Amino acid sequence: MEQIRELTRAEEQIMQVLWKIGKGYVNDVIQHLPDPKPAYNTVSTIIRILEQKGFVDHLAHGRSHEYFPLIAKRDYSRAYFKHFVNNYFGSYRSLASFLTREEDLSLIELQEIREMVELEIHKKSKENE
Repeated sequence: MEQIRELTRAEEQIMQVLWKIGKGYVNDVIQHLPDPKPAYNTVSTIIRILEQKGFVDHLAHGRSHEYFPLIAKRDYSRAYFKHFVNNYFGSYRSLASFLTREEDLSLIELQEIREMVELEIHKKSKENE
C-alpha cells in the first residue's frame, strides 16, 4: 500500500466527519462539527486540501460538490498508528511494555489484553500449521 500522508488536526476533524456521514456537501460537514462552527470558506478550503492530498474526492452536482472519502478510516488509523509506534516507541514490544508498566492498568484490563493476544497467537499458529 502506498504511504498515507499524515493529516493536520483540522484535516483530521473534517475526515472524521466524512468517515461518519459517508458523503456530504460542505454544509453537511459543518453541521457535524462542534461549536463554535468554522466558517464555510475555511471548511471548503480544508476539503480542497484533502482532495489534493488524495483523501477526498467529489461528485459535481451543478455548481455544488458532494464530497466523499477515498481513504478508509481503518487504513488511515493503521498507517497513523504504525507511524506513531515507530516514532515514539520503536517497536510494538516497547509500546506494550510502556502500556503495562506506565499506564497503571487494572488487573481486568491486563487480563483482557492477555486474552486478545492469546487469541491472536492461536489464530496465527493455526495459519502456520
